[in-house]
Amino acid sequence: MKSVHRAGFALCLAAGLAVSTAGRAQESLDGYLEGVRKAYGLPALAAAVTRGGEIVAAGAVGTRVTGMEIPVTLDDRFHLGSDTKAMTATVAGALVDEGRIEWTSTVGDVLGGTIADMNPALAAVTLEQLLSHSSGIPTDTPEMIDIYMNPVAFEKNTTDLRVDAIDRWKHNAPKVPEGSPFQYANFGYLTAGAMLEAAAGEPWERLVAERIYGPLGLETAGFGPQASFGMYDAPVGHAIDDAGTVTPMTWGAAADVPPVMGPAGNAHMSVLDFARWTDWNAGGGTRGPKIVTPETLAEIHRPHVKTPPIRNPAPGTPSEGEYALGWGVIAFDWATDKLLAHNGSNGMNLAKALVDTTADLSVVVMTNFSSPRAESAASEVQRHLYEAYRR
Repeated sequence: MKSVHRAGFALCLAAGLAVSTAGRAQESLDGYLEGVRKAYGLPALAAAVTRGGEIVAAGAVGTRVTGMEIPVTLDDRFHLGSDTKAMTATVAGALVDEGRIEWTSTVGDVLGGTIADMNPALAAVTLEQLLSHSSGIPTDTPEMIDIYMNPVAFEKNTTDLRVDAIDRWKHNAPKVPEGSPFQYANFGYLTAGAMLEAAAGEPWERLVAERIYGPLGLETAGFGPQASFGMYDAPVGHAIDDAGTVTPMTWGAAADVPPVMGPAGNAHMSVLDFARWTDWNAGGGTRGPKIVTPETLAEIHRPHVKTPPIRNPAPGTPSEGEYALGWGVIAFDWATDKLLAHNGSNGMNLAKALVDTTADLSVVVMTNFSSPRAESAASEVQRHLYEAYRR
């Protein structure tokens, strides 16, 4: 997810071993990652590989804060950014399984009784369209950014803030572009989150915590800035201004996107917990815990829309592909099959997830930096680990 801040919107695997939380030996990636981290000038870099239900390799190197020597650990919390979207889609799937909402439920069906005088085109948008970025709601506009930054954030809980945000935008008519209907829309995920809250009668944050964090045992998982107030207890994100000056963004509002945007991307967790999440997806929902049925997870994973060609894509980003619900479906030139993939960034951090359901394999990469060189480094690590561990 792109930042909405006003200031600015090969190598060999290490041979060492680390002990996993399950007590089994897993290969340490520290030596390899440190070489990449230094080559690209990143504060911290972490990665993990899962195969067949186990974390088979992991590593975390560097410092939590540029200019300080505070080594990161495997249990340190990194920011997920838009990789959170797959969690929002999975919560939606759970509620669909329970009959509380349908993929075809519209914004008007669910929120029309709360938000009056909604534009008919907006009211007709479905949950499936919101989660696949095919609703006609555009990528963040200046008006949307003003809504995200609204001072009522100091007066309302996040659930009410999302309703307030939609109410402020309700007179707009979504417009589906010619060709591909895909438009990457954080506001669409905010709207989907509000629909899920109304259907379940619980805040989005509790839905994710109860239905994903808890069942999967993601003990480091949370929301918002990674570090606790007044402490350097996690790798903090780093902002880069137009002059290239790097500033650690430690705590408070400036350290993340506004909480109203949670469903679009404000989760955080350790690289090991992130790997547990991607591993569950790699297994296709056939191994516990049961969060959604395998059939529903297949619906979440299947392509729903083709994405338009991207001119001059960032390093490691294919020029075209497909989008599922919270996941991209990408044909990388170095992989035989199409893979589930997603990038996440709040403009200060970067996380990349890759899932191969055919091989029951996943790779995650995380850093507390966001720049072209961070993207290049993370993409290099992602490809290298995938090729090294794919069987």
